[in-house]
Amino acid sequence: METANTGNRWWVVVGALIIQISLGAVYIWSVFQTPLRSHFPGWTETQVTWPAQVLLAIFALAVIFGGRIQDRLGPRIVSTAGGIILGIGLILSSFTNHFSESAALWWLLLTFSILGGTGIGMSYVCPIATCAKWFPDKRGMITGLAVAGFGAGAFFFAPLARALISGGYYQIFGVDLFPLPAVGVFNTFLVLGFIFLVAVVLGSQFLKNPPAGYVPAGWTPPTPAASATAAKVDYTPTEMLKTPVFWLLWITYFAGCTAGLQVIMKASPIWQSFSISAMTQFPIEQHVFVNVVSAGAMVVAVLAIFNATGRIFWGKVSDSLGRKNTLILMFVICGIVMLGLDWMHSYLLYTVSACTVGLCFGGYLALYPAVTTDFYGTKHIGVNYGWMFTAYGAGGIAGPFLAAWLMKAGQAVEYQVMEGGALTTKLFHVGDYRTAFLISGAACLISAVLMLFVKAPNPSK
Repeated sequence: METANTGNRWWVVVGALIIQISLGAVYIWSVFQTPLRSHFPGWTETQVTWPAQVLLAIFALAVIFGGRIQDRLGPRIVSTAGGIILGIGLILSSFTNHFSESAALWWLLLTFSILGGTGIGMSYVCPIATCAKWFPDKRGMITGLAVAGFGAGAFFFAPLARALISGGYYQIFGVDLFPLPAVGVFNTFLVLGFIFLVAVVLGSQFLKNPPAGYVPAGWTPPTPAASATAAKVDYTPTEMLKTPVFWLLWITYFAGCTAGLQVIMKASPIWQSFSISAMTQFPIEQHVFVNVVSAGAMVVAVLAIFNATGRIFWGKVSDSLGRKNTLILMFVICGIVMLGLDWMHSYLLYTVSACTVGLCFGGYLALYPAVTTDFYGTKHIGVNYGWMFTAYGAGGIAGPFLAAWLMKAGQAVEYQVMEGGALTTKLFHVGDYRTAFLISGAACLISAVLMLFVKAPNPSK
């Protein structure tokens, strides 16, 4: 076992956080939805959701690819390539307005979704796999910390995107920090593309694998008999996919991601619908509508804090309470909140409810990599977790799709907005998301029951 001086392993965590904060900006899509529908009025609620859904699906598939090649080439090279692809994808997305309404959607799917999702997936898996190898003594906590930045990304970038789209101050918790010019929704893609490219490439330079057989000083690995995890140290992807517990974990992971991503990717338009449905004066004056949109963007930002916090908090809890017990608790909490979400129409109640869902969702993203490592070992963790992560991709499709497909369109409300220096009247379609909330809530409670049957795979079988 290698215990020699290998440098400060916490530098790997620093690189992981830089990378993940940038990648986590994927959660700000709801900030783009209203301005995109304003520019392309022919797009339906379902269509404006497609870029986010496809990105999440491609992201999940790219994690498998990225995990496999980073096991061979090392995390630094793969993560750097992912950052370049992500940046190029968003930069090319800025040209969406040069296409017709129908062609623009396909261009956005190609650039933002396919290129962006590929880049995110390749970079995302590298910090997780690397940190898991460096911190076998703190696996739950460190996995949570490694992905915390992914959840926190929206906290920094949702206010940035909103300010760049419409102009005004960059705000955190209602505090004006500095003014930004209005560059519009498409140039916002351009700005973010350059930021993400530079940040991910920079963070990737901190990633390196520990030497073979590395063990942290002062830590003794548990023996198979004393460990609560599987006796077999390392499973190949093929061996893992043959174990029934993998599919049980996959189903529950899918349910949790469906609920979490349904709220995260729709947080702003859901609040806009809740808020506007209570108004009686139409058309909605420009300053009132701006305040509603700003409040929605702030929910996205605050939710991001809880998404990030959940990854660290639940990861740490699981190290003492156990992965299984912690997941059961999270599914129960998330399920109850989802069942009651449609009645949370005050800003405070909605924010608290959305943040609770985000807290649990962050926990899923921390615990499932840790469970995968506990059950199936570290040797093939990159590709093994890639396969587990397809549940996230499927949830990324299912969650926003349910919210858009099952949404019952209410009245079309006129609102005023400044465009090109002129006051323009447009329509906002108020949505009812109750059915989608109820389905996701029930799925989470069922997952809590299914987790009772989860146990480490038996290598003898």
